[in-house]
This record gives sequence, C-alpha cells and structure tokens, in this order.
Amino acid sequence: MHPASESAVRQQVPAVLDGQPSHSQSLWYSLPGEVARRFRPHSDQLARTILEEIQRAVPEYAQPLEGQFGKVITLGIERAVLNCIDSIEGRGTAQQKWDELFRGIGRRVYNDGRSLDSLQSAYRVGGRAAWRYVSAFGQKLRLPASMLCVGAEAIFAFVDEISAYSVEGYTMAQARAAGTLERRRQRLLERILATPSSSTQTITAMAAAAEWPVPEAVTLVALEARIDRPHTPAVHADVLLDLEGSQPYLLTPDPARDLPILQSELDGWRAASGPHVPLAEAATSLHWARRTLDLVHRGVLPDAPITRSGDHLAKLLLLSDEFLLRQLSKHALAPIAGLTPKQQVRLGGTLLAWLEHRGSTPEVAEALDIHPQTVRYRLNQLTELFGDRLNNPEARFEMQLSLEAHRLLGTDPSASP
Repeated sequence: MHPASESAVRQQVPAVLDGQPSHSQSLWYSLPGEVARRFRPHSDQLARTILEEIQRAVPEYAQPLEGQFGKVITLGIERAVLNCIDSIEGRGTAQQKWDELFRGIGRRVYNDGRSLDSLQSAYRVGGRAAWRYVSAFGQKLRLPASMLCVGAEAIFAFVDEISAYSVEGYTMAQARAAGTLERRRQRLLERILATPSSSTQTITAMAAAAEWPVPEAVTLVALEARIDRPHTPAVHADVLLDLEGSQPYLLTPDPARDLPILQSELDGWRAASGPHVPLAEAATSLHWARRTLDLVHRGVLPDAPITRSGDHLAKLLLLSDEFLLRQLSKHALAPIAGLTPKQQVRLGGTLLAWLEHRGSTPEVAEALDIHPQTVRYRLNQLTELFGDRLNNPEARFEMQLSLEAHRLLGTDPSASP
C-alpha cells in the first residue's frame, strides 16, 4: 500500500453524519432490548471465544499476545462486544471515540511493523466466530429467523466498519512516516516553536499545507529515551512529533485525550508535560516541560510515566532560577555558614521544622523524632546565631525558601543548592 495523504484516506471510509448511527448501529437498534439484557452475561465468554478463534486461524496471532499490542487487541475485542450489546439498548459508544479506537489499532499495527492483511483476516475470523456464537444462542432462545438474520447482517456490517477505520489509521500512520505531509508538519512544528514567534498568517498557511487544523491551545511534552531506540508512540493524527533531535518532544492540542493514552504508549521513554497554553506560547510550554523533565532526571520530582508540570508548580517556581537561589541561600543562611557541615545539617533541619510548625516545640520534636528538650537546646543555638532575624517575617521567609530548596535538591546548607 502506497503512502497517501490523510484527507485522501478519510475519503475511503464511509462517512457517518454527526449524530447519525452507522449502518451496523441502525441494525442493532432494530433488535429488542430484551435480547441485549439476556445476552450481556455472555459477553466475556464471547470475547474469549473470538480471541481464541483468531489465534487459531491467523498465524501472526497464534503466539500469546503480549505487550502493548496484545493489550490493544484484547481491549478492542472486549469493547467491540460490549458496544454491540449496548447499541441494541440504544447506548453504544460515541461514534468519534469508537472510530478512534480502531484507527488507533491500525496505527499500532503499522508502527509495530505488523501486517495489515493479518489484521483484516483477524476481523473476518472474529466476525464469523461471533456469528456462530450468537446463532447458537439465538436458537437456544428460539428467536425468530428474521431476527437472527438482522443479527448476522449487523455483525458483518460492523466488521466492515471497524476494518475500514483500521485501514484508515494504518494508512495515515504510513503517510506520516514516509510522506511529504510528515515533512511539512515537521517544518510547521519548528516554526511554531521558533523565537521570535512567527506571525499568525505564516502558521495558518503552513498548517493548511500540512493538513493540520490550527488549535487555540496546545500542550508540549518533553521526552527522554530510557533505552536505545525506543519505539515511536502511536498518536492521533493531529499530534506533532520530533523524535529525531537531541531533545525529543511532541505537541498535542488535546492533552485530556492524549496524555492518558501516552502513559501506556511511552514504554522506553521518560516524559513530562508542560502547561496548556495558547498556540503562540508553545515554546513556553516546552520550556517548562523540559524543566520538569530535568528535575525528574535529577530525582527531585517523581519518575512517573508522564510527570505533569501542573502537579509541581510550587517546586518549579522555587527552583526556576538556581543561581538566584544560591545567592539567597548564602544571604539567608549566613549565620550558620561558619559551622561544620554536620552542625549545619542539624540546625538547618531544626530551623526548617520550626518555621513550618510556627515555633511549636512539641510539633518540631515530633517532626524530627527527637526529645523536646533537644529542640529547645537547638533553638537556643539558633537564637544566638540569628538573633532578631528570627522575628523578621521577610528574613524567616527567605530562610524557609532556602532550606526547602536544599531539601528538594538533596543538598545541605553548607553547599549551594
């Protein structure tokens, strides 16, 4: 199959008007709701039957389905079964989400280097297995032959629909990987992040050439490879990627949609997302995504599948300028600079606990797991060293900022943060 533009590929899939059911949904809707209620307890067994038949009949799927691809195929089967049952009761999955699920399977097949023919064979085999199971179930309930005929037509119409969407996703991924469209999108992404920023007219023109709908706001995700040559994540068509540079990243116009998916797609990558900002401020989002990723790499922030900058704003603000922080620490903690490193750690920890607990000796003792009398002794030492500065709100604030920065960075007051 030759690479094609995404718009051309979409024309190959039968259009579904907004709010209008697909052909298979119309057929499911025509069946009595009682059929769905009686069949629902069989959904898990039907999904297992379909998967077993696919593994038996399609050589590429004969081995145990493991890893991300196995999860995607298993999830697709389970959701397909439930969506058909739900459609009989008039509450099937929203068409857009349903389309994207099977486009995503097509993208995954292409990105994993698997065969599209095998996927389509799996769909056909699954459809036949579903029909045999449903037919036996219907005969056991003595359903009318006309009703079973509608069920058969709905099953195979559904197979045609999901197959078409997966072909679309596969071909779109192919076009993105090898076509002119991808090169245009790469140049567009570079222009979006350029400093000084490009004009709105320039971005709009380049986006039209790249067949990329211009969003009002975007989120940038900074990436770092955990392993050599990690796989390319399967993403939606409107996500822009740069995985070739020394600091790879991606841009998503819809983080609520994409970030949960990327958590499982980014095996082999460490990732951090910046704030959701207007398109003109995309470079700012990338700056904070990379700053977040740097703090993850240094062990300051937790190493999650995707670390979100918005969950760590106070720490990012505190550590945003480490040069100024070093200057502040030298000034605010100058009274203990002449002590030994061990003394600085002990008194610095006591001072931070005292500031956090607003001078409560019992709470400080509990926080540090030491005797209250030891706290009083150390506080007397601090009073001798800092004097009236302990009564100055601005000085206390500077001390707390400095000591909190040392705690986050894992340094002690004798070293610059």
